[in-house]
Amino acid sequence: MTRPRVLLFGASGFVGGAVRTALDGDPRIGALACPSRSRHDLVAGDADGLAALLRDTMPDVVVNCTGRLSGTAAELAEANTVVTAKLIDAVAAVAPGARLIRLGSAGEYGKVPHGTSVAEDHPCAPVGEYGATHLAATRLLQLATAAGRVDGVTLRVFNPIGPGLHRDNLLGRAALLIRDALAGASGRVPLGPLGAHRDFVDVRDVATAVLAAAASTEHGAGVVNIASGRAVTAREAVQHLAEAAGYTGAIAEQGMGPARSAGVDWMRADIGRAAAVLGWAPEYTLPESVKAIWAALDGAER
Repeated sequence: MTRPRVLLFGASGFVGGAVRTALDGDPRIGALACPSRSRHDLVAGDADGLAALLRDTMPDVVVNCTGRLSGTAAELAEANTVVTAKLIDAVAAVAPGARLIRLGSAGEYGKVPHGTSVAEDHPCAPVGEYGATHLAATRLLQLATAAGRVDGVTLRVFNPIGPGLHRDNLLGRAALLIRDALAGASGRVPLGPLGAHRDFVDVRDVATAVLAAAASTEHGAGVVNIASGRAVTAREAVQHLAEAAGYTGAIAEQGMGPARSAGVDWMRADIGRAAAVLGWAPEYTLPESVKAIWAALDGAER
């Protein structure tokens, strides 16, 4: 496969927007199509509409950057699992053997021993519905790949951060609260517990991983961890953000963290496979990423 035609879903989202920027104009990519939700909604749209879109674009690579972080079990299953099944069926019917890249999640692993760098062959035991729906999607793609229906790649993304981060994520929410505190709207920044270790990866690094997977001439990448390979506490990440914002006030830890990661106090990726099969490695440091979060938010407010 040389200079592939790429069909990208979710190009208006946090991760998808960064992926679009990375793919657009790269000399390794032949053409890029980014249909809006009005053109085809992966959740609400039917099989005929999706097949028609694929016939119109005839992609060599399909990238799905859509998904859902929270909601009911049914909503998560529909957005994360059923959408993957729809894409598999449509790609296999219209463009059999084409590469299908989906973004998975570190939530697929569940709890891992403290101090471990978790590799792709580690047993998966999600602790919540979010991780379970992503793992089900990963398994569907693995089965379809084994059957020769598609060339499936799951990029198992850990904790993506960077400019444009949504309030559904810890550092996105923290940035908004810090902004309010600096504006005098609040005297403190209330967050959930911050003692858990996480592997934060810059969204721009995630985007270059997608580019590497889309442009690769090799088949069979399978499941690949996309992360920084470093674990820090959420507290340390928030402190970096506060420093970037010039905030010196109180940060209160209270309540509970998000259900999708409850009970998981340690996460760090082994990213050796990403280097071996994609030639990929992260470039951005945590301080650089949190500075970009704040700069994007600060600039949007001016």
